[in-house]
Amino acid sequence: MANKQVWFITGAGRGLGRYIAQGALAAGHAVVATGRNPDKVAQALGPADDLLVVTLDITRAADAEAAVQATVDRFGRLDVLVNNAANFYAGFFEELSPEQMNQQLATSILGPMNVTRAVLPVLRRQRAGQVITISSTAGLVGFEFGSAYAASKFGLEGWMQSLQAEVAPFGIETLVVNPGFFRTELLTEESTNFADHPIADYDEHREAQMQFWKGYNGQQSGDPAKLAQALLTISRQSPLPRRFLAGADAVATAEQVAAELQQQTAAYRELSSSLAFDEANERTHAS
Repeated sequence: MANKQVWFITGAGRGLGRYIAQGALAAGHAVVATGRNPDKVAQALGPADDLLVVTLDITRAADAEAAVQATVDRFGRLDVLVNNAANFYAGFFEELSPEQMNQQLATSILGPMNVTRAVLPVLRRQRAGQVITISSTAGLVGFEFGSAYAASKFGLEGWMQSLQAEVAPFGIETLVVNPGFFRTELLTEESTNFADHPIADYDEHREAQMQFWKGYNGQQSGDPAKLAQALLTISRQSPLPRRFLAGADAVATAEQVAAELQQQTAAYRELSSSLAFDEANERTHAS
């Protein structure tokens, strides 16, 4: 296959990562499927000639470097990085411990940074490659009970936008993906953790939030298999778009955010625009 690529996917043993790996293999690409438990990854994907399963805890920089080296040793190159691995620490900010906040940030922003830092030297040598990072609608708007998750995703957005400007001269493209609610394993007990320092004032609101999040697992409207195929389609676009809003709910959220930002911009336009130094007054006071 003339356009065969090497896809490096984090969190490939389940959820969206598994569907992306399966889709890439079916499309004729080589896949490096990574996860903290390589046996589970291998079991989820089954045998394939162009599949390499590698152990990777994305919070460990040494793991990322070793996984990238294994990729180059096996395939000689790396074309598409998909930063997909994720977790979810749900809860009111005041009830989340510093340790829980650190764990959220370690996985959702510092982890992708570890992997991308290890991959970039390969892409720079090639003067080509793609960095696809799975964000969320929580990277566009914060929400009650989601302060830790939204903080990590907002950070991801700023990092990726800045990274694009830095790596574009080397032929490297980036894409931020903002999925809405998809029926992945993010809301399962394996990926979702709840705040563990309850405060009485939050009891009523917490109970309602817990019921929603626990009950919503398996009820999400988005099909992760379709999202995986959409990403394969998007990755073939030239140039690669900077952002892909995944799901009708993500589109609606983005439209709402854009409208609110426009309203906030207009509300105090005159006051906001009146804050420059008045050089004439400055000279008068100085004299």
